[in-house]
Amino acid sequence: MLINCHTYYSLRYGTIPVADLVDALQQEGYDTAVLTDINNSTGVLEFIRYCRQKGFNGLGGIEFRHGNALLYIGVARNNAGFQQLNEFLTEHNLEGKAIPAQAPELTDAFFIYPFRPDQDQALRDNEYIGIRPEQLTRIVMRPKAFQERLVIWAPVSFLEIKEFKLHCQLRAIDHNILLSQLQPSQAGARNEVLLSQPELISLYSSFPQIIINTSKLLEQCRFDFDFTTVKNKKTYTGNTYNDRLLLEKLALDGWKQRYGEKNRVALERVQQELAVIDRLGFSCYFLITWDVIRYSAHRGFYHVGRGSGANSVVAYCLRITDVCPLELDLYFERFLNPKRKTPPDFDIDFSWRDRDEVFEYIFMRYGKKHTALLGMMSTFKDRSIIREIAKVYGLPKGEIDRLIEYPASFQNRNEIVDKIMATYEMLPKDFPNLRSIHAGGVLISELPITAYVALDLPPKGLPTTQFDMYTAEDIGFEKLDILSQRGIGHIKEAVEIIRQNQEKDVDVHAVATIKSDVKVNAQLQSGDSIGCFYIESPAMRGVLKKLRCSDYLTLVAASSIIRPGVGSSGMMDEYIKRYHNPHGFTYLHPILKEQLSETFGVMIYQEDVLKIGHHFGGLDLADADVLRRLMSGKNRGRHHLEEIREKFFGHCAAVGHDAKITAEVWRQMESFAGYSFSKAHSASYAVESYQSLFLKAHYPIEFMTAVINNEGGFYARWLYVTEARKAGATINLPCVNYSELKTRLYGKDIFLGFNMVDRLEVKMIETILEQRKAAAFSSLEDFVTRCTPGLEQLLLLVSVGALRFTGETKKSLLWKAHLLLASKKATQNKYAGMELLFQPALKLPTVPNFEWASDEDFYDEMELLGFSVSLSPFFLLKSQQNLGIMVSDLLNHAGAPVTITGLFVTMKQTRTRNGETMAFGTFLDRDGQFFDTVHFPHVYQRYPFQKSGIYRIQGTVTTSFGFPSITVESMSKLPIRPDPRFVIRHPKLS
Repeated sequence: MLINCHTYYSLRYGTIPVADLVDALQQEGYDTAVLTDINNSTGVLEFIRYCRQKGFNGLGGIEFRHGNALLYIGVARNNAGFQQLNEFLTEHNLEGKAIPAQAPELTDAFFIYPFRPDQDQALRDNEYIGIRPEQLTRIVMRPKAFQERLVIWAPVSFLEIKEFKLHCQLRAIDHNILLSQLQPSQAGARNEVLLSQPELISLYSSFPQIIINTSKLLEQCRFDFDFTTVKNKKTYTGNTYNDRLLLEKLALDGWKQRYGEKNRVALERVQQELAVIDRLGFSCYFLITWDVIRYSAHRGFYHVGRGSGANSVVAYCLRITDVCPLELDLYFERFLNPKRKTPPDFDIDFSWRDRDEVFEYIFMRYGKKHTALLGMMSTFKDRSIIREIAKVYGLPKGEIDRLIEYPASFQNRNEIVDKIMATYEMLPKDFPNLRSIHAGGVLISELPITAYVALDLPPKGLPTTQFDMYTAEDIGFEKLDILSQRGIGHIKEAVEIIRQNQEKDVDVHAVATIKSDVKVNAQLQSGDSIGCFYIESPAMRGVLKKLRCSDYLTLVAASSIIRPGVGSSGMMDEYIKRYHNPHGFTYLHPILKEQLSETFGVMIYQEDVLKIGHHFGGLDLADADVLRRLMSGKNRGRHHLEEIREKFFGHCAAVGHDAKITAEVWRQMESFAGYSFSKAHSASYAVESYQSLFLKAHYPIEFMTAVINNEGGFYARWLYVTEARKAGATINLPCVNYSELKTRLYGKDIFLGFNMVDRLEVKMIETILEQRKAAAFSSLEDFVTRCTPGLEQLLLLVSVGALRFTGETKKSLLWKAHLLLASKKATQNKYAGMELLFQPALKLPTVPNFEWASDEDFYDEMELLGFSVSLSPFFLLKSQQNLGIMVSDLLNHAGAPVTITGLFVTMKQTRTRNGETMAFGTFLDRDGQFFDTVHFPHVYQRYPFQKSGIYRIQGTVTTSFGFPSITVESMSKLPIRPDPRFVIRHPKLS
């Protein structure tokens, strides 16, 4: 009887999770209902799937609105009707057209218009009018023919009347207004609450024809959907037989290139994998991935292949990945096992500059009707909903910040805060807020995408599904992840800069040679990895130094133990301890020694869950893989975890494993809830890290220039400029005669790019570069004549030092700039309306070469670049007294209190097990050497970070595996000399 049910996917309107809606419908006596969320079909297949599990007749549709105005409700007669509704909505979303007031002519869908007293439109056979209980008195005198077109319309937007308040708050959030400003037309009615079926029928009992009409409409609807089959494109060549032959040919060709024709072990593995791939029907998935890689290679795009597919020798032979599974003994069953129903994951990383073109190719190659980016649901995470609700109650920002940061403060004890917190407690977990876009997931389907969902057109500019990766997986899709990262851009551009600057061609794909490079491994062991993807963070550099990592296999392990799953469980330190003393520990159980000897009995990879779940816990490979997926956070079916846990503990008890050992093994497995890596994933990152290390070790200036041009990495851009200087480069401020849009390298001279100058307009940059093609600028007057800058743009260029080639001080140039532009304006007025063959020369009176202080350069550069090139911040300290020791001396003070002065680089907040906030800091000393600090909660609260600057830090030096850090006891930001520009440039105000 219910043709208009909303879930919380009616964003900022509905309040009901899908499962809760179905459970409530059954509890209230219904056997059929239609899910019709507002302008989306996000939850329809999730609804149908859960209805089927509960034995409920779920149907699908869409409620169409224009703004707040309800136009009509579309109900799918069948699967074809669902697709028609999705296509109709998709067309308007993709073309940016408003939804029309008249419903379209669709053969397999019904439309219900809301009742209006003055309604007189002619209805098609598939169109009806929905009437609410409170409107029934208005049709008593209407003709019988009219009543035969009426159906029950009792919208459901919340389960209980108390949720109406939440609904109103959501509507106020959506309209960005105060709750008191919300108008009735902007929200649903108070009676959009779920009634029991007997209550609903009794309301319409005086109009039995309406009840009959509604029943007949719903009886004509049937939603059959097969959740068991893979929805991805089924064939690459047009039939599965040719797919198998093509994949076999490509794999064998690749085997010869990768391994040589004499490697029979590799050949057997290729043939084994091909048999499993064919049997499970995954040949097309591999071929599509290969096709994307082939195209990107043709275009000269670098890539890194990751995901469980990287465990595959076939993927290695197809050059999807550069990780050899045989070299690393990658676990085959992590990649594919005979019970696996979905293809393995392929995550393909491209440079952020190249990825959009790869997307365009995929859409063009496989068709826009069959291709879509994967959507994502942005939720009201953690306390963000508190902030949003507080806004609609009119709380000032300061009070909202206090409520978020210090919820227990006595100042938060008032009626408004009580209302806000009551709403917060009412919200289900992961309550949707807005539809967004997945980081890089792409779906390529056999049927049109609209057979499953409607599409949006977000700012990315490509059709995007309205459901997320979880629903896609539940209905039988496997995504292809086309991701971007700056690390690949660093590598690609560094190779180009080396070719330009040194006329050398560098092959960063000669991975075997790079792995054995003595200089590269020494660079790795030193922990000097700034700019190198994935291994440049303070935590990662710390792990490299603790491990004294100097080879590829150790880096693979290091790339995984740094992840939260291993790190938070205490197993990271245990691994490092065992690594340095491989014979000084006892394995927890012989099976762990047998399966995990490579990692000294410590589970650090996702495959380890698979191995231990299978060999120790007796799980079959299918259950072990489900366990791995659950623990890695990639599956919402957490209820399955308890079932598998019972199997695991049951088997362990049956075979006589010690209960304490079983519990400890499970605890270690649970640590992987922190998104630990698969070994193949770590290996892929390690390959890329080695490529970056190779460039940094042999071509450090070119490499750092590339990092700067790709907008840095983990750190702010100024740090990479500092690293380039440490590598031997001379850092030059932007110059109108040498700089380009991006930072440019000439020999060892780095000229910072114009794109780094704050407020410098693109048009001004283009003019400079165009005019310079003819000849370099010879003077300020020449520059002004040829580029015709406005005063503001000219002053920016002077202040940043871009006209220093003139040999004049900034102050003189600033005076001249004002005089020149005034003179130019006067000249233009003098010759107004005249056609001149030659531009008259600009003449200026002689201007003294005013003195200029270095402190002024520092503040100019800080203002316009965000950092200073001319002067170190340490030289601007008001006092050079009591600056303390240097990093080079830290190990000599292990366990002792020290004072040290450092330039702030970065910090990371985290929470202790008690929920208190602490932090880790990273600083540079006066020699440019890094040191790390630990700020426990009581210190962090008393001595907070005050953004950038130089700090005097007092604390105790602690060491871990020879790596020093400072446990902070007190910290203060040191004052620097004041900005002299205001006094100098405005003497009358001094």
